Amino acid sequence: MFCSIDKKGKCWSAERAWQWYESKPLIIGVNYLPRTAINSTEMWQRETFDKATIDQELGWAQDRGYNSVRVFLQYLVFAHEKEGFLETFEQFLQIADSHGISVVPILLDDCAFSNLEPYLGRQNDPTPLVHNSGWTPSPGMTYSENAEKMPLLENYIKTVLEAHSCDQRILMWDLYNESGNNNRGTKSLYLMEKAFEWARTVNCSQPLTACYWATVNGTAVHDCLFNDLKALELSDVITYHQYANAQNADLLVSRLKTLGYPVICTEWMARVFLDSYIQTVLPVFERDKIGSYHWGLVNGKTQTHIPWNWDKTKGEPKVWFHDVLYADGSAYSEDEMQLIRQVAERNQ
Repeated sequence: MFCSIDKKGKCWSAERAWQWYESKPLIIGVNYLPRTAINSTEMWQRETFDKATIDQELGWAQDRGYNSVRVFLQYLVFAHEKEGFLETFEQFLQIADSHGISVVPILLDDCAFSNLEPYLGRQNDPTPLVHNSGWTPSPGMTYSENAEKMPLLENYIKTVLEAHSCDQRILMWDLYNESGNNNRGTKSLYLMEKAFEWARTVNCSQPLTACYWATVNGTAVHDCLFNDLKALELSDVITYHQYANAQNADLLVSRLKTLGYPVICTEWMARVFLDSYIQTVLPVFERDKIGSYHWGLVNGKTQTHIPWNWDKTKGEPKVWFHDVLYADGSAYSEDEMQLIRQVAERNQ
């Protein structure tokens, strides 16, 4: 039986959230898109959906010990070719499931590294030595700041969730990635609240969430405190982002655990500058049974091995920022992959 929304806006009680969380193995996940896609549009468009590469790479992920992936959907693709989008999404779920990997779809996203609105067709080539140079948001300001577009976004969220509301291949629904990013601040608050309102009408068997991110990420913050607090209030399980060293990771985990709900870190790991390594931070997560998704599986068109705001005159970084595999499937660090496997084996 589905519980009613309580006074705090949460549909799931802490008891129900823990029953769900403890029924799963420890989440050892990665934020994923294939090496052949520069952004979520290129990943999901029917003409650029790279089934063979996805199958190959998720096979590598399975072999390395990963059991879940977090993926960014793109509203613009849904709006342009609804049936095509639903078809490619279903194909992706089938591939992931064949490799024993659950999926966390992200419906909305404020990240806009390219400073472009999403667009259809052939996507721009990567800018050399620039982190995520082609990344676009979903749905973008054209829609998120237009009240007349809200029914279209409502249809998008309800259609996708209704098609998979009891789908065991979906681990949870991440309704809004980094609400307020790209200097949007509280402009995104209304859409995030509406996204939860629309999603609640579907009565999904999976939990709904949106990440707590800005308050703990320094220069990323731009008037996002209320977005963070609202995300915590509305979510069934706590998800958050933190690119930080082991000591700071431990500190934040200890604070979030006091809220009484399962805690999952849906973005982490940044070797250069931030001292966030798999070898040092993953043991913190394992100790406290914190599910996690670090950024990047296979190094590709997103170039997320390049640090944020990298000085291009330095050329290729000696140490990768994100990502764990080369394009041929070999490991950037066998030590990292050995630890991933060991943690997976201990927590099946």
